[in-house]
Amino acid sequence: MWKPKKSGRKAKTVTLTVDCKKPVEDMIMDVAAVEKYLNERVKVDGKRGNLGDSVKISRDKAVVTVTAPEPFSKRQIRYLMRRYLKRANLRDWLRVVSNGKTSYELRYYNIADQEEEDDGDEEE
Repeated sequence: MWKPKKSGRKAKTVTLTVDCKKPVEDMIMDVAAVEKYLNERVKVDGKRGNLGDSVKISRDKAVVTVTAPEPFSKRQIRYLMRRYLKRANLRDWLRVVSNGKTSYELRYYNIADQEEEDDGDEEE
């Protein structure tokens, strides 16, 4: 009788990072609050707060790291970060930008560039 081969592979894990360096340096945001928010809101198997041993969320200075088993959505982290910024009234100044395959970064909008362009239009 034919038996399928057992694979000796480990389950693959994904490590996603969110770099909050700029807002933390300007003392606009607290990384501990971001970590707590993600711990409460990340969904595993369709349920919130169901992290168990599979998903780990940690922080190191201004970087939040999410380690999860392979079929984990990077998009979910972006969605939750945008919701956090909205709740903290920071969404008007900060945006979540992907700077790699497994990482996000919080950046300021380029307001100074827009003001310079607006000034140039008024002179004409």
